[in-house]
Amino acid sequence: MGMPITVEIVDNNDTRLLADTFKFFQEVDNRYSTYKTNSEITHINNGLPKSKWSAEMRQVLRLCDATKQQTDGYFDIEHEGKIDPSGLVKGWAIWEAAKRLRKRDSRNFYIEAGGDIQTYGNNAERQPWTVGIRNPFNRDEIIKVLHIKNKGVATSGTYIRGQHIYSPHQPNTSLTDVQSLTVVGQNIYEADRFATAAFAMGKDGIHFVERTEGLEGYMVDNKGTATLTTGFGEYVYA
Repeated sequence: MGMPITVEIVDNNDTRLLADTFKFFQEVDNRYSTYKTNSEITHINNGLPKSKWSAEMRQVLRLCDATKQQTDGYFDIEHEGKIDPSGLVKGWAIWEAAKRLRKRDSRNFYIEAGGDIQTYGNNAERQPWTVGIRNPFNRDEIIKVLHIKNKGVATSGTYIRGQHIYSPHQPNTSLTDVQSLTVVGQNIYEADRFATAAFAMGKDGIHFVERTEGLEGYMVDNKGTATLTTGFGEYVYA
């Protein structure tokens, strides 16, 4: 998926769980990567008829369309005639991997891919999982520490990958008002897709998070000012 992936399972020593989880992520990358010439998404962008799309691809693209509708078009996978569902697929893949682990009786684990996190249960110290929010102006500094249990955490920003998120309503305008936006959701699928859309909204994104049931958020703007939703404090450890 073009990013490091970390999986920690506390309550099960079966190494096949880790192997199968990473195999799943590799399969997702092979199917959805826009950088791989033989991926299904590349074939679709090159004209593969809908009748030949996989059932899973159809489902993921329906989820993308539903997210577009839910965000007033701020989440849009189409750009310059091509589609790229990676803004949804990463969170969806982490969530799917988590569901697979739970089906195999894992109850305490952590999955992180490119800064997006799904937690279940407790860590090895029998405490909620600890998640840090980086200072977008100094990546070596943690500005908030969260205690997270059975939730997903996603951060959108431009301080690591540069300007890779754009507003579909102003596609030629760089997003500079917000440096990072962290969203805590019921699961990483919800947190990730809405974090992407909210970041595209600029400073209005934190208000969208506030209005959306099941989400809490923490935004750092271009002046270094932090704004958080009313319920975000319940997750803050330090």
